[in-house]
Amino acid sequence: MLRKLSTTNAFVVTDLPGAPSAGVVRCAPKILQGGAEDLARSLTYSFAVFGMRRGGASAGINAAGGDRDAAVAAFAAELRDDAASGALALDAGKGVDPDQLDSITSIDGRNPRRFSPVGDDDLRTHLAGFGPAFGAHTVIGLDGRTVAIEGFGAHGPALADAVEAHGGRVIAVSTAAGALMEERTAAELRARWAEAGDSMVGEDAPASWKVYQAGADVVFVGSKMAAVDHVTAQKLRVKALVPHQPLPYTARALAVLQRSGAEVLPDFITTAGPIFADWPTGGSDPDDVIATASAAIAEALLSAGAHRDGRFLGACLRAEEYLSTWQDTLPFGRPLAS
Repeated sequence: MLRKLSTTNAFVVTDLPGAPSAGVVRCAPKILQGGAEDLARSLTYSFAVFGMRRGGASAGINAAGGDRDAAVAAFAAELRDDAASGALALDAGKGVDPDQLDSITSIDGRNPRRFSPVGDDDLRTHLAGFGPAFGAHTVIGLDGRTVAIEGFGAHGPALADAVEAHGGRVIAVSTAAGALMEERTAAELRARWAEAGDSMVGEDAPASWKVYQAGADVVFVGSKMAAVDHVTAQKLRVKALVPHQPLPYTARALAVLQRSGAEVLPDFITTAGPIFADWPTGGSDPDDVIATASAAIAEALLSAGAHRDGRFLGACLRAEEYLSTWQDTLPFGRPLAS
C-alpha cells in the first residue's frame, strides 16, 4: 500500500495493509517507489520466516541539498502518531541521519535496549554484522575459509569481527571508493573504517568490482540492490554468496550460482538479526537476544536447505506458509532484486 505524505514530497510503502510495519527511510533527489516496494518485501519475508506478525515497510523522501533537513523533519512530524501507536517503525537509511528520526524512533514501541553496547558496537549493529557471518558458518563453515566483503559499510567492522571469530580470513573488501585487495585483520579493518570511512581502501584503489576477483571462498555482498546480476554470477567461483544487505542478487544470478554448486543464502534470513533486537522473542538483554537470534537463524537456514530446489525457495515457502496463517492473500512476488 502506498501512502503519499501531505507535508513534504515523501511516501511510505507498507507491504501488508493493516499490519504493524517496519523498514527504512531513504532520502535522495528521487527515491523510486519500485525499489521501496522490493525492500519492504524482503522485510515481510524476514518477519514471516521467524513467525512474527509484522510486515515490511519502506519510505522515501525526495529532497536534495539544503532542502533535506526540513523535508526529513516534516516527514517525522507527519508520521509521529503512526510511530506512537506501534503501527510503523522506521530506521534511517541512505541520506538520513539517525538523529533526525529520534522523535519517532524513540516512541515506536521497540525494545529500548536495542542500542545496548556489545563490544565496540550497539546491539543492532552487532547483529547486522553477526547474522550474515553466523549464517555462512552454519551452512558451509567459515573456519579456514577466505572471505571478501563487497559493500563494506557501517556494520562492516562487526561483520569482519564475526568472520574472524568463526575462523575466516578477510582477504578483500570494497567500498564506494574502491577495493582493498589485501588480507587484513578485523581490528585493522575497524580502525581503517573509523578513520576514513569509504576511503579506507586508500588512494588509487582498484575499482570496487575487483573485490569479486579476490578468489575468496565466500563473498558477502550488499553494496546495493542487484549488486550481483547474472553476468557477475557467471564469473564468480565461490563456495557461498551471502547477503549482508537486502536484495543484493537477481533471480537470474541465483539460478546461475545454484547451477554452479554455490550456496546462495536468502537475504531475508541473513540480514534479519536486528529484528530480534527490536522485538525480542525471548529475554531483552543483549546476550539473550544474540542467543535467540543465533538459534533462530541456524534453524531457519538448515530447515530451508532441505528443499530439493534450494535454500532460497525453501525459505520462501516457509515464510509463505506462515503468512497464510494470518493473511487472506499473499503479497505478489518474492524478495529478489529486479
